[in-house]
Amino acid sequence: MMDISSLSDDALELKLTELRQDHADFDAAIQALALSPLPDMLVISRLKRKKLTLKDEIARIEDLLNPDIIA
Repeated sequence: MMDISSLSDDALELKLTELRQDHADFDAAIQALALSPLPDMLVISRLKRKKLTLKDEIARIEDLLNPDIIA
């Protein structure tokens, strides 16, 4: 994982856009797999973990971009 704290705001915004798209892609893949006749729960579980990792990274970048906002 790269050190995102050293990136400019513009670079962080670009990374955030990429991560949000990846997150949406994982969500679509999980939904498609879940709808299959015999869903592979191991694959779905792995995709959900990766999706959660992306969500955490998105939150870290949002915190760097908006340090004054308290969640």
